[in-house]
Amino acid sequence: MAIENFGEELVSTLNHGALCLMLSVGHRTKLFDVMHDLEPSTSLEIAERSGLNERYVREWLGAMVTSRIIEIDPKTQRYSLPRQHSAFLTREAGADNLAVFAQYVSVLGSVEDDIVECFKNGGGVPYARFPRFHEVMAEDSGQSVLSSLESHVLPLIPGLDERLSLGIRVLDVGCGRGRIINTLAARYPASDFVGMDFSIEAVGRARQEAMNQDLHNVEFRVIDLSTFDQDAEPEAYHFITAFDAIHDQSKPLNVLKGIRRALKPDGVYLMQDISGSSHVHKDIEHPIGTLLYTISCMHCMTVSLAQGGEGLGAMWGEEKTREYLGAAGFQGIVTHRLAHDIQNNWYVVTPAAA
Repeated sequence: MAIENFGEELVSTLNHGALCLMLSVGHRTKLFDVMHDLEPSTSLEIAERSGLNERYVREWLGAMVTSRIIEIDPKTQRYSLPRQHSAFLTREAGADNLAVFAQYVSVLGSVEDDIVECFKNGGGVPYARFPRFHEVMAEDSGQSVLSSLESHVLPLIPGLDERLSLGIRVLDVGCGRGRIINTLAARYPASDFVGMDFSIEAVGRARQEAMNQDLHNVEFRVIDLSTFDQDAEPEAYHFITAFDAIHDQSKPLNVLKGIRRALKPDGVYLMQDISGSSHVHKDIEHPIGTLLYTISCMHCMTVSLAQGGEGLGAMWGEEKTREYLGAAGFQGIVTHRLAHDIQNNWYVVTPAAA
């Protein structure tokens, strides 16, 4: 690439990086959702409809117009969000709402100083330094998992819906705020569910949501999973899940060994984890490879290292994932990919080979 072209590309990158911050603001303030339902409007009209400060809304609109996200009529000074853009920026868009992912940029930027110190001195940045990460992850999983839980995820395991309806024991490892397991508990009242997570704040939110839904077949436990290989109750669960949770554990192999220990001989382990290769040169064409490596560097890897852990990172890749599953004692490993989900692999794992 010619040097002048590279310079132009970097300028474009700076604009896009700034745009991510404004996309995050637009999502969090629901400006995109408001504009989706509005006719072309002035900044004052948009601000009043949103319940927001007009001066800030006007400057935000400037960023949206110059990035060609929002259109302006020069004569009337009215702004509009094209339908083809709102299809990727509003809550109505469901799994296609890419504004949700833009939030990661601001969340990670808040710990840049801490990360720079880690580059110099090693160590890691603890979970407590990421007050919004669980919130964003819950939204992310709401799109990639909850939106397709019944239509795509559960059908990966033949007969699972019937077993859940009849009643089985289910464990969710690294449950976060519990949106997925609470959804399952509400749908399958005959089954019993347990969620485990390291974060006191996340588990507190999960318990509150379960109370709000009056769920009596789910419980949540705050637990350090680094010794789960020894602590797990043997052959206690028919179905175990881990949604985007294994790679940032301090001792991921111990967690997987614990899952193997806790699973009944005829049980199934469903693991959602980041899609990628264990060889970085194979990730060059990954559609969001740079974003995923950045999230890994500035969250997944560092929170593990902060616990004195392995620092495996989000981009451990399918090859290493299979290696770890094998070392944990699993023999049946099938990888699935869902058409709507560009960031994850879905592993259906069993103690014995299929």
